[in-house]
Amino acid sequence: MKFDQKIALVTGGSRGLGKNIALRLAGYGADSIITYHSRKEEADSVVSEIKAHDRRAVALQLDVGDFKTFDGFISRVSNTLKDTWGRDKFDYLINNAGIGGRATIEQTTEEVFDRLFNVHFKGVYFLTQKAIPLMNDNGRIVNISSGLSRFTLPGYSAYASMKGAIETFTRYIAKELGARGITANLVAPGAIETDFTKPAFDANPQVKEMIASQTALGRVGVPDDIGGVIAFLCSEDARWLNGQRLEASGGIFL
Repeated sequence: MKFDQKIALVTGGSRGLGKNIALRLAGYGADSIITYHSRKEEADSVVSEIKAHDRRAVALQLDVGDFKTFDGFISRVSNTLKDTWGRDKFDYLINNAGIGGRATIEQTTEEVFDRLFNVHFKGVYFLTQKAIPLMNDNGRIVNISSGLSRFTLPGYSAYASMKGAIETFTRYIAKELGARGITANLVAPGAIETDFTKPAFDANPQVKEMIASQTALGRVGVPDDIGGVIAFLCSEDARWLNGQRLEASGGIFL
């Protein structure tokens, strides 16, 4: 796969899956604009790693749950494209940024529900809407869902419901943007051990063991299991995949 002259916008690219995605794309020749919420130093470190691949990258601050800031963010993306690349459009939109939120139905407060909704659905919906005019024809949109939209584990009803909504939204993107040659697909990871989830796994090793025991490949996932899948969906080899859900979970709960 070669992504020469391609530019990706990767939300939540300062760590975890987003970092891996941006680095994988860089390894295949793509430049990136990554976003971070509050950890600028980590984002700058990812930018430096991407530059070590002889690719260009810029980090921009964004709270994907605060859609009132999206117009300003898109303006900064537009200016960054012109200042850094001398271009006015990018090629790949990777809606990766997210937050955790485990609570039973009885424990879920309206505040928790609204935050999950804003980050995992409303934010993705309206950021995509505002980013579409800046995308080149024949581009790629990849949204991140979760294995929890297929199987159920107590405590994730709100989170998984938002991911289910994104799966429906992805099919509509594919349908409405097909005339421009833009594909939209969705990757649903299983449990992934990142710096974000590691504290929970460390505190509850029995949960990690249970997940591994219910996964055909016998372990919990790592970011390297996912970044390549997203890179493939952005490639020319995946040009005929559209509106699809790909579960990258090692075969959990088969």
